[in-house]
Amino acid sequence: MRLVLALLLLCATASAQSPLFSQVDGMLASLSKITGWKVKRKVPSQILPRAEFARMVQDGVAAAERDKETRAAELTLKMFGLVPWDYKLAQESADLIEEQAAAFYDTRKKKLFVLDNIPDGPEQRVALAHELAHALADQQFGIEKYLNAAKDDDAFTARESVIEGQASWLSWAYMAEQAGGRPEVPRQLLDELADVGATGDNFPVLERTPLYIRESLTFPYTEGMKFQDAIYRKLGVAAFDQVFRDAPLSTQEILHPETYADALRPTHPVLPKQSSVRLLAEGDVGEFDFSALLRQYGSDADGRLSSEWRGGTYRLYEHKKTKAPLLLHVSEWSSPQAAQAFFQAYAGVLRHKWPRMAVRSESGGEISGTGERGDFLLRISGASVLSVEGIPTVK
Repeated sequence: MRLVLALLLLCATASAQSPLFSQVDGMLASLSKITGWKVKRKVPSQILPRAEFARMVQDGVAAAERDKETRAAELTLKMFGLVPWDYKLAQESADLIEEQAAAFYDTRKKKLFVLDNIPDGPEQRVALAHELAHALADQQFGIEKYLNAAKDDDAFTARESVIEGQASWLSWAYMAEQAGGRPEVPRQLLDELADVGATGDNFPVLERTPLYIRESLTFPYTEGMKFQDAIYRKLGVAAFDQVFRDAPLSTQEILHPETYADALRPTHPVLPKQSSVRLLAEGDVGEFDFSALLRQYGSDADGRLSSEWRGGTYRLYEHKKTKAPLLLHVSEWSSPQAAQAFFQAYAGVLRHKWPRMAVRSESGGEISGTGERGDFLLRISGASVLSVEGIPTVK
């Protein structure tokens, strides 16, 4: 399951150049030296007024709100209990982008933009180095091509984590080198960076954002940076090519870099067929998704249970007559014991995410009853757990 922020950066008007951009060629040369990648062409750069950026984002909101995929993604998040029912995905995503953005590299225009309200100093240089790292990677492998090659949602998030995590790692490695150190991220700094997010009084939108949305935004940067560091410690400079040529297959590999070399392929369990319904959305539910979901409802704080994930699939339907949503998802775990632990943990999620829930029948392998959106069924079979939520209530 992937949060799709369908807010495209469409265009940018010309604006005055900044002395900041006199550093571009030097930064690219340093990043080239660190990665071993050749600079194939100059990267045009431009200061973008914050007001112009805000207008572009809001134009994206208008388009996203008309988009069926965005509406289906929003409903999926609500059915899983990851966001409240009054949550507006497109507008909230736009508000987050406006608040968090400092710079961006446009993969279509092959151009770098820095917002005009970023103060001079280290923050500005880190932002510039991060986006130039994207530009350099794009020249080697093609970022859009790399992302579009993902086979499923969770694999897409893993590839996002490679892109953002590597750029984050390189920006701080560049800063370390400029300070006279080795061109890498010191372990202590890596831990500090992973724990420090853009939160607090200066970031009120992120502070009020539901946990899953907040972590969907930060995961590719924080966990992706730790993943890149782990592969770099093992392979050295070859790591920069390796993660593009042999992309991780799931967020499990990002969270547990030691599994990356094993290329443990996630399963894609099959869901039972449904009648009298229309498909709205379908995709994969990865370790990151289940970890965030369980933690949001007070389970699996250390991630131990989520790490036993082996595969997950979901489908969102609507009933043809009533238009009421129906969510099905099935997950596979490392063992029947791990599946049983998830079965119990997810039963707790159901009890907490709905204002009302009545259990009709409960046994060691099945729980059924009525929830906020209709009847539900939770069933375990071996190492697999199935949940069906939104079954029409029989009166």
